[in-house]
Amino acid sequence: MAAQKKNKLSLLKYLLPEGLLVDAAWMEGRGYSRSLRSQYVAAGWLYQPVRGVYKQPLGRLGWEQVVISLQALLKYQVSVGGRTALEQQGYGHYIYMKEQPVHLYSDEKLPGWLSKLPDCPEFIIHNRSRFLPKITMGEPISFLHEEGEGGNMAELPASLMVSQWGQWKWPLVMSIPERAILEVLDELPARETFESVDKLMEGLVNLRPRRLQPLLEAAKSVKVKRLFFYFADRHNHQWLTRLDRDSIDLGTGKRVIYKGGKLDNSYQITVPEDMDAL
Repeated sequence: MAAQKKNKLSLLKYLLPEGLLVDAAWMEGRGYSRSLRSQYVAAGWLYQPVRGVYKQPLGRLGWEQVVISLQALLKYQVSVGGRTALEQQGYGHYIYMKEQPVHLYSDEKLPGWLSKLPDCPEFIIHNRSRFLPKITMGEPISFLHEEGEGGNMAELPASLMVSQWGQWKWPLVMSIPERAILEVLDELPARETFESVDKLMEGLVNLRPRRLQPLLEAAKSVKVKRLFFYFADRHNHQWLTRLDRDSIDLGTGKRVIYKGGKLDNSYQITVPEDMDAL
């Protein structure tokens, strides 16, 4: 019996890489009962950051490990998006006065313990198909235990990508820049400012029209599409001329986006009075 318990503990250390976490259902599904889990916690072999969530006692728990755990171990259909995805890909690095939230996109309900994890930033959960068509990430093929092979992911849609994160190159699924900037625009003006989005768009010199075109054509939000072209026109990137605007429905009528602002006649949206000074 003692040897069997030792083997189960060794197997768990293999199945649950250091730094990642799982929930009680994951443990139960692999034969680790509640009583056995309690023994492991009491002995210091497992650590519970919050009730019903487990990780090895060593290893820093950052937001990246949390998301990788959701995607690769717990099999949630969730991706990093918006500003977080852009900054992970080298766009929009600023010196912030406080820790920034992490933007996650999913079509399913994510676990409530996300908001209770210690030493992690706020996770803001978005409905991934709110203004873009619903997508399926496919079944992840994650080699979390072999260095250099963590980025394999089967059947990802074209608007998502895998970034290899950390020492073990674990797969972190996120929006490509062309999708991420549309997700950012959807947050304006509630969580984004015209100035911050303008700075982001200024740096997006390498967007790919072949990726942008289908996203813009499929987007249901007139606000997002008009804002996209408004900011793109301001910076006159070379890729802008390769978009087929006639195939993109910008709707009709005025849209009040910035209350008390001036009307931009080209796109019939209200913008801050001082935009020309930026």
